[in-house]
Amino acid sequence: MSGRRALVTGATGYIGGRLVPQLLDAGFEVRCLARDPGKLRDHPWRDRVEAARGDVVSGEGLAEALEGADVAYYLVHSMSGSRDFSGDDARGARNFAEAAAGAGVGRVIYLGGLAPEGEDLSAHMASRAEVGRILLDGPVPAAVLRAAVIIGSGSASFEMLRYLTERLPVMTTPRWVRSRVQPVAVRDVLRLLVEAADLPPEQDRTFDVGGPDVLTYAEMIQRFARVAGLRPRLILPVPVLSPGLSSLWVGLVTPVPPAIARPLVESLRHDAVCGEDDLSGLLGDHARIGFDRAVELAVRRTSQSRVDTRWTSASWAGAPSDPLPTDPDWAGGSLYTDERVREVDAPPEAVWRVVEGIGGERGWYSWPLAWAARGWIDLAVGGVGPRRGRRDPGRLRVGDSLDFWRVEEIVPGELLRLRAEMRLPGPAWLEFTVEPGRGRTVLRQRALFRPRGLLGHLYWAAVTPFHGVVFGSMSRNMARTAHSEAREPAAV
Repeated sequence: MSGRRALVTGATGYIGGRLVPQLLDAGFEVRCLARDPGKLRDHPWRDRVEAARGDVVSGEGLAEALEGADVAYYLVHSMSGSRDFSGDDARGARNFAEAAAGAGVGRVIYLGGLAPEGEDLSAHMASRAEVGRILLDGPVPAAVLRAAVIIGSGSASFEMLRYLTERLPVMTTPRWVRSRVQPVAVRDVLRLLVEAADLPPEQDRTFDVGGPDVLTYAEMIQRFARVAGLRPRLILPVPVLSPGLSSLWVGLVTPVPPAIARPLVESLRHDAVCGEDDLSGLLGDHARIGFDRAVELAVRRTSQSRVDTRWTSASWAGAPSDPLPTDPDWAGGSLYTDERVREVDAPPEAVWRVVEGIGGERGWYSWPLAWAARGWIDLAVGGVGPRRGRRDPGRLRVGDSLDFWRVEEIVPGELLRLRAEMRLPGPAWLEFTVEPGRGRTVLRQRALFRPRGLLGHLYWAAVTPFHGVVFGSMSRNMARTAHSEAREPAAV
């Protein structure tokens, strides 16, 4: 296997970000395709891979990225976003199949969803099935792995299950909690993705992938509770919750916003049980991790803050992607700024710890009600909402989600720039810089907003009166926290 080259699309996402180190450990040379290769910068494996810029939907950069690849992984999904997401998915798959053939790739591998044949599928499930068909119809042999619920720390399915179980000792639930599901541990999915590269060329087909247990979603909730040391949950199914209402309900209870929850809920409307297990016979019959053990491993890694990637790792569809305008000589239009400067009686490293630890459980150091209200408004209008949290409580990297922000740039000890992913009439940023001063550390905080049309200007005018409370108290409380923590006695 040594010396073979693999191209991985979706390396900034949940599965792709975990697959890359597995391929490296298996002896592959790895090239990652990303629209913005800079988002790969802070991954621990970045120095061991080659990065290529490209986009599957437009086809830009695909031929160059696939050149010399023996196997190509297609891990691109549209969970939400554009109105024509199914069209984008289909175009991306066709472009990829054609470019893979032109580059002489030996195999394409795709991870899709497990869906029953002959059923009326949701738009998202139908789109994933169509992507699989397009890749199978292409000239390059394809292995389309179809998995149901993937259980692993940071996966959207796991976090939905976790929060529903932990937060609701009594719950009224939709009918889909009675659907039979064959969950699979993320470790098994990754192993099979790597091993699928060894399939012979004549294997050009779909493969169902599941764990050893077949459970209803209600049984998954009860078994999660038992593994987590919680009391049995009282589940009262009701027949009136549609997938749309269910996704809103999930969005209220869990950090998974409705736009992401809906495809997950829709995938549970039907039984998702493997119809075959041929992949085991072809690759070797390895024992697969059971549901309880998969939950135990995921809970442990979550509690230890050892989550390599999360469902939020992929960029929020529809979020602004233009870079921060050059300041102060930007000539592209209005750029509103709210800047606060504090001198902090604490060393720079103490101030930086506070800056890098912002958000998540620690909060935003200002009026909590205002931040919560803004997050709930965002959720109500189809945004990501306030509770995506953090991948790691103390460390950030480029591309990390941070509640309703995303890390656009980080220079350890010096700079943290966040890009807003809430619904706004224009792109917005929140930036912190830490500078050594004469005996004190200077903390600079800037909020920037580039209005889009009249609505953008009106928005800034409406929120400006609250900046003194929100942004003023933020910089003040961050300075106080850094000062206080710098004077706490070191643990012995």
